[in-house]
Amino acid sequence: MLFPSPFHLFCVILLCFPLAFVFTITSPSKPEPPIQSTIIINTKPKSTIFSQLNSGKTKNYTSKKLAFLFLAHAPLPFSPLWELYFNNVSKHQYNIYIHADPTRNYDPPFSGVFQNRVIPGSIRTRRYSPTLIAAVRRLLTHALKDDKSNSMFALLSPSCIPLHSFNFTYKTLIPSRKSFIEILKNEPGMLDRWMVRGENVMLPEVRFEDFRVGSQFFVLTRKHAKMVVSDRRLWGKFKMPCLRRDTCYPEENYFPTLLNMQDPRGCVPATLTYVDWKGRVDGHPRTYNGSEVGPELIEKIRGRRPRYGDLTINGSDGFRREILGNHHRYHYPFLFARKFASESVQRLLSMASDVIFADDHKSLISSKREGLNEIIMDVAAPA
Repeated sequence: MLFPSPFHLFCVILLCFPLAFVFTITSPSKPEPPIQSTIIINTKPKSTIFSQLNSGKTKNYTSKKLAFLFLAHAPLPFSPLWELYFNNVSKHQYNIYIHADPTRNYDPPFSGVFQNRVIPGSIRTRRYSPTLIAAVRRLLTHALKDDKSNSMFALLSPSCIPLHSFNFTYKTLIPSRKSFIEILKNEPGMLDRWMVRGENVMLPEVRFEDFRVGSQFFVLTRKHAKMVVSDRRLWGKFKMPCLRRDTCYPEENYFPTLLNMQDPRGCVPATLTYVDWKGRVDGHPRTYNGSEVGPELIEKIRGRRPRYGDLTINGSDGFRREILGNHHRYHYPFLFARKFASESVQRLLSMASDVIFADDHKSLISSKREGLNEIIMDVAAPA
């Protein structure tokens, strides 16, 4: 038998030693347990990933809620329609609050999605008085405290109906950073409304040139809801009793005046609740009875365009700037409508799925939200 020489043995050891060392440090003494989690490696180019992160399509609004505030002076005749409206909608997307006049009889009582939604401390409300303002302030206060996720606050009446699906309404309102409240000036009877509590009583807090009028049905951001409930200065004037009833509609003056004075840039000066005032002189808008209600009426109302009011803004350069409503390029749709007679509920239910909640997908995000600065023009007089 041939035996290797010492030189050959030395060469073999030199060649095998590195392999033994590597095997020793890389091979565990015991087998590792299998990894339970799954690692997913994104193979997309970085440029594609960053473009998606910067795209509006990745925005998630599910943490924000719509607060529906019902100012009820009677039972809700369209509760079956609203039940369909909220059907299959996540509770993480909305809340309902009801201010129910405690002196009224609500028969049948609130049920379904409206059950246990009456806010505590509801008060008696009367027309031609500041009680309607007080009721709305209570609704906003309760909704603000109840859920910090409430992002937009829509005020509705028992005679209001939805014009679109919840999904349409949610996607229209939640991305907005502005409130939707009708703010009008130079309307007929404005001076009488301003003086209805007595000559110059509104001074110095509310000058006549700052006085505004608008629909009491609005959609406010959380910022503006807080602004309303924390206000004491203007509320102290508007809660004073009127000396005459024919021009006493404080709920149509307080909210637009307050927001126009404090944050006009944060408002789209229009209501998204349709109402027909044409030819009305008694202080009540047109009521659609059962025989009038059909798909044609819904489509006709949907085709209407909100009226955008005029905002006056004090610029940082000391000049007053007017935003002219007639030249607004907004295209927000009406989301709600009033007034509908209670007898029309069955007709509305019969076309709810095929008409009211069957939204045109193309128009879902068609609203243009141009900045107000595009249509600002200077006025010669300084602020």
